[in-house]
Parts: sequence; structure tokens; C-alpha cells
Amino acid sequence: MSAEAARFLNSFAQALATMALYSEGHPARERVVDSSYEQLQLLQEKDPRPLFSFLGYDVIYGQVALRELKEWDWGQRLANAGVQRLEFSSSVQRDEYEGFLDEVLARLTLGAIDSATRSPERRSTIKFGAIGVKGTEGVVRPEDLLPTATIQYSLGEEADTIRWLHDEVQSRGELPLIEAESVVRSLAVAMHGDRDIVIPLLQLKEFDQYTTTHSLNVCVLAMALAEFIGLGPKDVRGFGVAGLLHDLGKVRIPKDVLTKPGKLTDDEWTIMRRHPVDGAKIIYESDRQLDLASAVAYEHHIMINGGGYPSRHFHRECHKASKLVHICDVYDALRTNRPYREAWESERVLAQIQSGAGPDFDAELATSFIQMMRQWERRVAVVDDKTPLPHVAPGTPVAGVPLVAGAGAVPSSEPATMPDAPPANAP
Repeated sequence: MSAEAARFLNSFAQALATMALYSEGHPARERVVDSSYEQLQLLQEKDPRPLFSFLGYDVIYGQVALRELKEWDWGQRLANAGVQRLEFSSSVQRDEYEGFLDEVLARLTLGAIDSATRSPERRSTIKFGAIGVKGTEGVVRPEDLLPTATIQYSLGEEADTIRWLHDEVQSRGELPLIEAESVVRSLAVAMHGDRDIVIPLLQLKEFDQYTTTHSLNVCVLAMALAEFIGLGPKDVRGFGVAGLLHDLGKVRIPKDVLTKPGKLTDDEWTIMRRHPVDGAKIIYESDRQLDLASAVAYEHHIMINGGGYPSRHFHRECHKASKLVHICDVYDALRTNRPYREAWESERVLAQIQSGAGPDFDAELATSFIQMMRQWERRVAVVDDKTPLPHVAPGTPVAGVPLVAGAGAVPSSEPATMPDAPPANAP
């Protein structure tokens, strides 16, 4: 059905472009609306409730990326206008569709939307808005579309989305790719709320939520470091997705093992060490376009000297993204309060990373990470999942509690990254 979906979206874009040129009632306008509505009906013969998501230049139909629309610039325009997700019911009428096109066109041009002309039925037949937790659609207000320098963010919705994502993987075995990418984009927006970058790190409140907290923090740190070393936006986002999903395999670890405060048995440790392989398999089987995230999930516990896990029969170079995420993973782990130790101070962690550059960490990336954290020290904001991330004026420190980032950990069998030998249960 992807061909029908692509044809409909192209007719949809053509209708918007033509409507911008002609006034209501013009024959050219009527023809193009009729044609687009006909394409919608043809699509609905096979899919009564088509669902589209627009994530920058990525166009998602249901859960499938439309490769033929990879560079479709209307996706970016719609997302910028607050139309990230679009869903049609099976009972859309032609007049409702035309009214919907008028409203979208008004958003694209930042024109006024006369609420008196809206059809109340349209809200139940055509839903559009921002991507939210569990795919919830909401109507974006016109004022939300305007740029502002006072936007505040909390990480509550992102944390809820990741918790739900993990539950979906655990219960259904499927990775909701759209929600994962929407979290990465949301975090990227939060990081660039002003001219200077902000690094929002989520503070761990309850130990059994550490996978969620850790995933978000590693994602933020990975995107920050990727940007710091000069990678482009596409790579920054790709590294962010990889950071977000690096520990996904932990959904298959029994909770009593994952959150055990004491020393793990040999059998429990064997279970724990499976999470890189499990995570890589889940990601790859969900979408083979995520081969980078799959590789990072597999390699993020492998050291430069070949140590760590999983063990390999032949030594080979890990992907640059894996080396980068490994550093961010260790930093967040050591900066987290654990049942068996208190969080380390930032300078102690950075010194540990510096001493491990070469055998444990990629030396160039480790140096860049240390430079980034010291240069952007005042840009680190510690938040919980309720407190908004404050607006930051350029060049001013971010108010907040002393940095205690997320969770996750480094195995005590790797003493170079955990020198004070905690119980051997750090995943």
C-alpha cells in the first residue's frame, strides 16, 4: 500500500500548493481538491484509517517509512507547522476534507484560522497534531507555532514515552520506531532552546526507573558530543537514536535481576551480559534501516583493547558511534547514585575517562568529551520528569541541583572504568 500512500500525499501537497494560488470556488481549486479526495478514497479502500507521521524529511505510513518520499520537503514543512501526525477515519466527507486542507494551509502560512468556519465533525474524522506518548494526537494551537525565547521543557513526556516504549517491546516484541525518533527530536529541541546549547540530564528518583533515565541521558550526551565534534544534523540524530536504544536488550532481563542491589550470582551475571545481543536483535528485526543503532546496542560494552562483552572470536574495530556511546554510557553511570555507592563528582569521572583513554575508550573521542563537558559545564541542567528545563540566556549558568544524572552502570569486571569495585551487578 505504500505506492497508494505516496500518491495520496503527493496529491495532498499539490492541493495545498494550488489552493494557495486560487481563491475559494475557483475551478482549479475545486479540481485539485476533488483529485486529492479521490486519492484518499482509493487509499482507504485498502486502509480505512491511514496514519501518517512526518519527522523532518522522514515520512512514516503506519510504521513503515515511505522510501520513495525520503526527500519530500512537504514533510518538513508540515512538521514545522505542527502537523507531525495525521490520521483519517473511514468516514471523511469531501467538505470536511476541503475544510481540513484550508486549516493546514493557514498553519503553513501562519494565517489566522477562523474557528467559526470549522466543522465540529472534522475533529473526529481527521486528527492531526504533534506526536505524543503512545501516539496520542493533540490539536496544536496557532500560538504554539510561533517561535519564542521563553519556551520551557520538562522531560516528563519523554520519560513516559520511553517507559511505554520499553513496555511495548517487552509485551509485543516490536519497537515503536516513530515514538523513539520523536523522543530524539524532542530532546534535540530542548537542547537548542536558545543560541547556546543546553544539556538536560534527567535525575534518577527511583532505582527501578534507571533504564528509562539512563536511556534519555545517554541520548542527550551522545547528541551533544556528536554535535561538539562537528557531525551534521542527520548523524547527530542517528547517534541520538543509538544512544536512546543502546540498553534496549534489558527489557528481556527479569526485573529482580535488573534491580538487584546486592551481588549477582554467576547465573544472573550471565543473564545480564546478554542484553547487548538481545538489544541488537530487537532493533535489527524491527527495522533494518536502524543498523547503526543495532550495532551500537551490540558494541557499547566493548572496549578499545577488545575487552568487555560480548566476547568475539575475531577482533575488529567498533563503529565510531559505539565508541562515542560507550563514553557517554560510562559517564552517566558513574554520575548516578547506586545502591552500593554514591554518585561520583563530575571531575572524578572525567579524570577516570581520561585515564582510560586508549585501553578502554577511543582516545580522540574521550579527549573531545572531556573538553565538551568542561567547556559546556554551565550548560548542564539537571531536571526531573516534572520540573521544566529553565530558559537559559546565552552565557549564563543553568540553575539546578548538583549534577546527578541518570542510571545504568559499568560491570565491576572492568576495573579500568569502575576502580572502586562495587558489587558485580552493575549492568
